[in-house]
Amino acid sequence: MKKEFTAATVEEAKQAASAEFGVPEEQITFKIIEEPKKGIFGKVKGEAKVEAEYEPPVVLTKADIAKNYMLSVIAAMGIENAEINVSETENGAMFVIDSPEIEELIGKKGELLDAFQYLSSLVCNKADRDYYRISTDCAGFRERRKAQLEELARKIAANVKKTGRTSALEPMNPYERRIIHAAVSEIEGVTSRSTGEEPYRKVLISSTERRPRNNDYRGKGGKRGGNNNNRRDRKPKAHYDITTSFEKDYKRPKPEDTLNAGLYGKIEF
Repeated sequence: MKKEFTAATVEEAKQAASAEFGVPEEQITFKIIEEPKKGIFGKVKGEAKVEAEYEPPVVLTKADIAKNYMLSVIAAMGIENAEINVSETENGAMFVIDSPEIEELIGKKGELLDAFQYLSSLVCNKADRDYYRISTDCAGFRERRKAQLEELARKIAANVKKTGRTSALEPMNPYERRIIHAAVSEIEGVTSRSTGEEPYRKVLISSTERRPRNNDYRGKGGKRGGNNNNRRDRKPKAHYDITTSFEKDYKRPKPEDTLNAGLYGKIEF
């Protein structure tokens, strides 16, 4: 931004430029075009004219900060020609990474995408408390992974309904656990909950249907089947607890496991 200012003196012209741009004179570049001239008897003739140039600083949005950070990390990984397309969402943005080296950017089960998402969220949200939700994807990985997890949830749920035994899935991040919970919630006769502490927190799928015991039937005369004389001599059935001692200390429900948090939950610092 350039503009010329005239005044009785050079200093007054600079002050006029500072007042119009709304910044101190130190942030403005001045070029003196013309200075007042003194006449024979000391009388000042003409006015001072200066050219003032000021470029306001570029204010980066949180999306810009997150994108620049991701690109810097990708460059440090030795990956060239990577591009990031940003699409604004309701309270954040989706960052889709495009590069020929897809596998290096996705990682095993999307671990690198999760790392980009987590770290860029920390970087862009440290300025203020207005949370900006970052979501990352590459080559449609998120949709493919979501479909795989939903199919896994249906298969495990079917097996749980058949056997009546609780099944524990492998440890997953909050995003993947929510997909499992959402899929299980649509299946009758089963329920799911999360247990453990990050990064070993996992989903347990259990049956909600009561299975009849073998000795609950009644024979002729209304008497229960089985030999009652030997009941005291029977050994109690073994109880198998699939929960480890580590997990027993962390059975508190986690806020990120609620179904109304969306697929990409807020990261708590």
